[in-house]
Amino acid sequence: MSITTSEQLAVVTVTFSPGAHLESFLTGVRAATVLQPRVVLADNGSTDGAPEAAVAAHPGVELLRTGENLGYGAAVNRAVADLPAAVEWVLVANPDVRLHPGSLDELLAVAARWPRAAALGPLVREPEGDVYPSARAVPDLVSGTGHAVLGRAWPGNPFSAAYRRTGEEPVERTAGWLSGSCLLLRRSAFRSVGGFDPRYFMYFEDVDLGDRLSRAGWWNVYAPSAEVVHEQGHAARRAPGAMLAAHHASAYRFQADRHPGVVGAPVRLALRVGLAVRSRLAVRAA
Repeated sequence: MSITTSEQLAVVTVTFSPGAHLESFLTGVRAATVLQPRVVLADNGSTDGAPEAAVAAHPGVELLRTGENLGYGAAVNRAVADLPAAVEWVLVANPDVRLHPGSLDELLAVAARWPRAAALGPLVREPEGDVYPSARAVPDLVSGTGHAVLGRAWPGNPFSAAYRRTGEEPVERTAGWLSGSCLLLRRSAFRSVGGFDPRYFMYFEDVDLGDRLSRAGWWNVYAPSAEVVHEQGHAARRAPGAMLAAHHASAYRFQADRHPGVVGAPVRLALRVGLAVRSRLAVRAA
């Protein structure tokens, strides 16, 4: 399906006191497409006035107050559910992402080439210019454990390299999952799998979504011909200990869901103990 009108496209970003990042994001959205999509700020309780200022300064930008800090995925779900029926494509992006000119139009062009694409992710650069590994394999128990244990001390270990697909040229391809920092979603596919799992307050909601889309027969497509820059962690830096704990809790939930029942009980116990120890060490270091 190709997009011909602005009514078929929307942009959703989740705000939590985003500061000056939000203005940069909205400026980037205007340059990223020739269309004029509606932009929804799903606000999880900002106190800095940035969302209100953005709505006043930018026609077509709407503020949706969630009423509390729902977490990332649940806030996106709320915003997507409220969009008009005509909207079939939704760009979901963090407010600390800067879209390159034409990048959203390029994502839409790639989507037209992949008829089963449910999610498309651009090439994500860090502020220094390095390419962030945003299109990865879904971690299984072995690769996930290897990456978790060795990733910090030995970044080039084979588990992390396979998971991150380190060293590969950025080419258009399918992936196990795509970074939720900037993601173009086919709304019908997103809704067919129930959207983001709201049990993930933060982290792993994108891994889980990509895996469920793949299991349902859809494709996650990496589109490096579109580029963005991500200033990572502007919210996480305010409370690094809490965010590290949330990361480990989400990692446990992801693997526990995939090892259910009595047979999976020993795996879940080992995961719970191992991740609890790793979480305490990481929080203490932070």
